[in-house]
Amino acid sequence: MRDSIFEGGELDRKTRELIAIASSVLMRCQFCVDVHSRRAVAHGASKKEIAEAIAVAMFIAGGSQLGWTNVYGENVYDLVFGEKKSEVPEKEKKEEQKPETEKGCCCGN
Repeated sequence: MRDSIFEGGELDRKTRELIAIASSVLMRCQFCVDVHSRRAVAHGASKKEIAEAIAVAMFIAGGSQLGWTNVYGENVYDLVFGEKKSEVPEKEKKEEQKPETEKGCCCGN
């Protein structure tokens, strides 16, 4: 399978290896980052090009970590840096109605 991905096609081998490096960073596979970095150098990539591929991957990873939290209804960036909302969430309203002895952490302990 590797030969079918890394040989032929429109992209040159150096570019494919740089893509593989960035993908490996996103997959958090240090072994693959190392192997594809060596292959990229063997196909003409400079250390600066490899560093740039890694930087792009890190940028994408950072943005996705902020963005994926939207599945919970609010973006974590907005929660951290946005203005405080005046409305109390339903869960907290219910907790406010409990006697002091029943309050605990979020898991009920």
